[in-house]
Amino acid sequence: QVQLVESGGGLVQAGGSLRLSCAASGRTFSRYAVAWFRQAPGKDREFVVAIVRSGSTYYADSVKGRFTISRDNAKNTVYLQMNSLKPEDTAVYYCAAKASYRLLIEAGSYDYWGQGTQVTVSS
Repeated sequence: QVQLVESGGGLVQAGGSLRLSCAASGRTFSRYAVAWFRQAPGKDREFVVAIVRSGSTYYADSVKGRFTISRDNAKNTVYLQMNSLKPEDTAVYYCAAKASYRLLIEAGSYDYWGQGTQVTVSS
């Protein structure tokens, strides 16, 4: 079992930055694929970015060049640095994990989810 806890959300003006953290329990977290998804009110959950053990990443086009995912396996933590935020980035951001070496972009592929953290970008 893996438990995920997100933090770092908040209210920021357009053009600003936030860093989200996803802290995980479990000794083998480094073997897990981890992704960030987001869900805006009235919309489906949307893939944002994924990272695997090797450090390979895959970004949604909507965030490419603005968001950066990284992981610190010693701390069992994955980070999402979000720069140049836009009002359309407003959503609840979720961290998800699966014991896999593959970059996975479908929400249904992930076994473990955090509770989410709200990000609100004002115009």
